[in-house]
Amino acid sequence: MKVAGISRSTYYDHVKRMNKPDPDHALKEKIKTIYYKNDGKYGYRRIQNELENKGTHVNRKKVYRLMKELGLQSLVRMKKYNSYKGKVGKVAENLLNREFKADKPNQKWVTDITEFKLFGEKLYLSPILDLFNGEIISYTLGTRPTYALVEEMLEKGLKHLDENHNLLMHSDQGWHYQMPQYRQRLKEAGVTQSMSRKGNCHDNAVIENFFGIMKSELLYYKEFESIDHFKKELTVFMDDYNNERIKSKLRMSPVQYREKFEKAA
Repeated sequence: MKVAGISRSTYYDHVKRMNKPDPDHALKEKIKTIYYKNDGKYGYRRIQNELENKGTHVNRKKVYRLMKELGLQSLVRMKKYNSYKGKVGKVAENLLNREFKADKPNQKWVTDITEFKLFGEKLYLSPILDLFNGEIISYTLGTRPTYALVEEMLEKGLKHLDENHNLLMHSDQGWHYQMPQYRQRLKEAGVTQSMSRKGNCHDNAVIENFFGIMKSELLYYKEFESIDHFKKELTVFMDDYNNERIKSKLRMSPVQYREKFEKAA
C-alpha cells in the first residue's frame, strides 16, 4: 500500500525522522547567537573561531553547512570589482608580465579597485601599491567607482616621485585606466603604462593579495559603528600596514624596509 505516492514504510520512516529532535539544535542556537550578536558581519570561518574560543569544537565545513541550513551569511561582502567595459580607450601592453619583484622604490607600482558592502552601502577602495616593499603609496575611498576616484589616487601617488624616476604603472584593463585623461597624465609624469591581459587576475596578484589582507585584518575582523567609523579605522590600518605590520618576506614593515634601502644606497 502506498501513501501519497510513496510506500507506507517510507512514509512512516519520514514522519519518524521529522519528529526526532535535531541533534544540531544546540549548535545552531550558538551559531545564531554569535551571528546576530555581531550584526551579521561574521561568516562561517569567524563563527567557527568564536565557537572554538568558547569551547565548542566543530569543523568549519559543518558550521558552513549549518549556516546554509539556517539561511545565514555574512552581510559584509568584498569582491573583485569588474571595471572592464570593453575597449573604451587604448589598452596598454602587459609590460609587467608577472615580474612582481622590484629592485628599488618607485620602480613598479600596481593598482586596482575593489568593491565591498558595509551597512547596506557599496564602497570602492582604489590604492596604489609599490612592488618593491608592498607599501601603499596612496589610496582613495568612495561610494561610486568614478574616474575621479582613480584620478585623485593617481595625483596623490605622483607626489611621491622624484624627477629621475623610471616608473612602470600596472593595472587591469578597467575603463578608468583606458581613459585618455589617465593615459595622458601618466605620459606627462613620465610613467610607463602596463595592463594585465583581459580577465587574468593573476597578472595583478600582489594587489589582490593586499585586498585579502585588508579584508581579513580590518573589514571582517573589527566591528564598526558606522561608515565614518570604518573610514577612520581604514586610515589607522593603512598607517599600521605601512609602518608597523611586519611582512614575513621582508622581516620588517614596508616603510622600515624602504628606509633601510635608502640609507644603504
